[in-house]
Amino acid sequence: MAKKVVGKMKLQIPAGQANPSPPVGPALGQRGINIMEFCKAFNAKTQDMEQGAPCPTEITYYGDKSFTMVIKTPPAAYFLKKAAGLKPVGKRNRPRGSEAPGRTVAGTVTVAQVREIAEAKMKDLNAVDIEGAMKTVIGSAKSMGIEVKG
Repeated sequence: MAKKVVGKMKLQIPAGQANPSPPVGPALGQRGINIMEFCKAFNAKTQDMEQGAPCPTEITYYGDKSFTMVIKTPPAAYFLKKAAGLKPVGKRNRPRGSEAPGRTVAGTVTVAQVREIAEAKMKDLNAVDIEGAMKTVIGSAKSMGIEVKG
């Protein structure tokens, strides 16, 4: 007999850094999910990824307090900022794109870097081929103020 799905939730957690402190602990605890079991499972699944890379995670939890999780690849913006070599700024000390995309350029990436990012993101994008995925990544770059050089 199939388990009864109680609900689904989405979190973005840094790879290999899930711990019971906020925001992960309270989000899981109020839904009756075993926090330590989730943290151990998440950290084990993401140990081969780059540490600290943000991982969008979809968690489905069931009536018997069990759960399943689907960990997706980090956002294209994360890869673009890294490829463009943007320096961390602001309160949270994170790299940011341009303040005025289209007018000012925050950084540049090459077409080869865009292809590499598109190949890494391909399973999570709704593109048919690599060229379509590259167009999606280029669109993200433009909206961040990152210029794509030939």
